Amino acid sequence: MRCIIVLLTWLASGALALGAQGDPAKDFAAAMQPIRANLRSAASYARTGNIALAQMEVEQATAAWKQLATNAPSPSPAYTPAALTEFLGRGSEQLGAVARALDGGDVVAAGRELLLLRRSFHDLRRRSSLYDLADCVFEIAPAMDRLRVAATHYGEHPAPARAEDTIASASALRDRLQRCNDWARADVAETSEFRRLIDGAIASSTEISRAAMAGDGPLVHRYLIELQSYAQLIDFRFG
Repeated sequence: MRCIIVLLTWLASGALALGAQGDPAKDFAAAMQPIRANLRSAASYARTGNIALAQMEVEQATAAWKQLATNAPSPSPAYTPAALTEFLGRGSEQLGAVARALDGGDVVAAGRELLLLRRSFHDLRRRSSLYDLADCVFEIAPAMDRLRVAATHYGEHPAPARAEDTIASASALRDRLQRCNDWARADVAETSEFRRLIDGAIASSTEISRAAMAGDGPLVHRYLIELQSYAQLIDFRFG
């Protein structure tokens, strides 16, 4: 199969400076790393309406993706040839959909396609029994969304049941944040940036629970905004 070529050969060509020698699974993750950074940046720019910069990031991701698809890494032992081929083919189509959405000024559709593409890589890794900090960080978003919904409903109609939902959702998010803290390698976990973001988010998830218990709607809203900012920054930097 043409797309099955050992990634180390590709790395040796100078296409990518990062990589874990002798481990195809880690090599493929390293090959995807700059593309994932492009996707995160594009999503951030699309979210804030900066279409031109989002397009630049997508163009870079598309160029790197074509090179990766042409010189795909060996899927053994972690990735099966069929799963890898499907992922690369579908990803190319999704990048095209993102580009078309941005060309049309539809940042919502672009953001949706970018999320689907990021999720497809996350799902590929999970099916291959692979997991690292970036995978954990990707899973923060659903927990953050549940808290956003619960806290918003609480703010609209403060009631004991909705306060409980907010507290439970904040607890689930805090557990996810702590899990990501545990997954961080020492060289990451000890950096001031990671500590500021993860510790700040964990602290805010505790405070939003206290605010909900106290019936303080405005304070719940304040911590919700703070947590959303933390979640976006954690994803942008470590996702």
